[in-house]
Amino acid sequence: MSNAPFIHESAYVDDGAQVGAGTKIWHFCHVMSGAVIGERSSLGQNVVVMNGTKIGNNVKIQNNVSIYEGVELEDDVFCGPSMVFTNVINPRSAVSRKDEYRRTLVQRGASIGANATIVCGVTLGAYCFVGAGAVVTKDVPDYALVVGVPAQVIGAVCACGVRLPDGEGTLTCSACAQSYISEAGFVRPVSGGT
Repeated sequence: MSNAPFIHESAYVDDGAQVGAGTKIWHFCHVMSGAVIGERSSLGQNVVVMNGTKIGNNVKIQNNVSIYEGVELEDDVFCGPSMVFTNVINPRSAVSRKDEYRRTLVQRGASIGANATIVCGVTLGAYCFVGAGAVVTKDVPDYALVVGVPAQVIGAVCACGVRLPDGEGTLTCSACAQSYISEAGFVRPVSGGT
């Protein structure tokens, strides 16, 4: 069994793009020169990956998502269908702002729901969960659950994706029994956790 990437015949992967072993690039995708995609990732139909972007290992990008220059996705990130990244804060058709791209970092294990919008210049913390349709305009803490327009923290999630009980102190996941400490609105796993 080959470990080579799978690239659908309708997809374009430009010379100079790097695609890791076991990655699958599906119908009508375009991966531009200078993009770096790790191993075992999946790009659904109609995904565009621009020059200068970095995508980690085991990243799942669903249909109709564009990864613009300035965006970095760490390992195990999930991007839901038709979610949106931006890279300029004040775009104008007649004004070139290519030298004003703002960096957006999506840290390990984060999930972004369908039709969410991530305004450029923010960091989505490790294992956070952005609800469908949310508009993220500021940094999201690790393990936070954010929803709404603009997105607000309404709780916390386990690394396995299950919502944690509300409150401060020790929180235990009902699905996998991983324990977390919640203090002053920030959540971290108890030693030995993800």
